[in-house]
Amino acid sequence: MAPEVFPMSSRQNVTVIGLGPMGQAMAQVLLDKGLHVTVWNRTASRADALVARGAVRATSAEDAVAASELIVLSLTDYDAMYTVLEPASHALIGRTLVNLSSDTPAKARAGAQWVTEHGGIHLTGGVNASPSGIGQPGAFAFYSGPRHAFEAHRSTLEILTSTDYRGEDPGLAALLYQIGMTMFWTSTLSYWQVVALADANGLTATDVLPYATETMTGMPDFFSFYAERIDAGEHPGDVDRLAMGMASVEHVLHTNADAGVDTTLPAAVAALFRRGMDAGHATDSFSSLVELMKTTNT
Repeated sequence: MAPEVFPMSSRQNVTVIGLGPMGQAMAQVLLDKGLHVTVWNRTASRADALVARGAVRATSAEDAVAASELIVLSLTDYDAMYTVLEPASHALIGRTLVNLSSDTPAKARAGAQWVTEHGGIHLTGGVNASPSGIGQPGAFAFYSGPRHAFEAHRSTLEILTSTDYRGEDPGLAALLYQIGMTMFWTSTLSYWQVVALADANGLTATDVLPYATETMTGMPDFFSFYAERIDAGEHPGDVDRLAMGMASVEHVLHTNADAGVDTTLPAAVAALFRRGMDAGHATDSFSSLVELMKTTNT
């Protein structure tokens, strides 16, 4: 039996499920553009401000799914998706679920299969923006999954961010998003390390900001130089050598230890360099470490 559907209006209907900061921002931007927005959250009070702005509060996840052909899901992970949607799975028939929840590529693929098995269409999304960036220039999101579904809803999705469709594989958008997060979290932690080291030596975060920024600004050229060599499997020691890098990262480790700050991060870096040395890469470029990182070593 077809799910019950709320009355249609002349405006396009979109449902947003999950009203954390990101879901709130998306629902608000959609409302601002004149769309008919239905919202649902396990904590119903999170919808209050949106309802006051014109959103329709669904009384259940099932009603939220039934209200629109396009459902935007903004939850913590895919386990939360199952928790929310399994009781309403019969309502997924004919619906397109745009899952913007963060998780692994494998879970995105499994989630897409689950939605398909219940008669829906799944698009994986990876949003590269903070909630305050939704609807603003510069924000973008990766998408992957059935192209016809992406094209059908592209204009609505581009109200939220610009779009970068990466293909039919539902895991690909999740992979590219996690690649970005890998770089974001480790890079930001390196700055926190610098701030801690600076503080131990009487300097502030503002004092060292120009130097940290200068270092990061130069990284794209650095990445570009090594990318072709890495793809070719070539790690000649003509520009740098792992042994030189080993000495440098030990100096970094000792400088932090002498300052009395936490050494978890620099110690992990030094340990990886030592693995490379032990594997016989002392005279190779330190890019040779990527070969160690491609496989799990115990």
